[in-house]
Amino acid sequence: MLIFRWTMMLLMLGVVASMVFYVATGEVKYRNLGLKIVKWAVLAAAGFFGVLILERLL
Repeated sequence: MLIFRWTMMLLMLGVVASMVFYVATGEVKYRNLGLKIVKWAVLAAAGFFGVLILERLL
């Protein structure tokens, strides 16, 4: 649980940093990187909650 929390916190920090770089420089590569990180964070959260639900059912 602690590992998941730290992972999600670091992913969201990466998203914020990417968006700040995008606003500061205007380079699209930072926006794309931030959106990719968001995609993987959502997939990681879905997997985590899927495991929790499966654990409850079994």
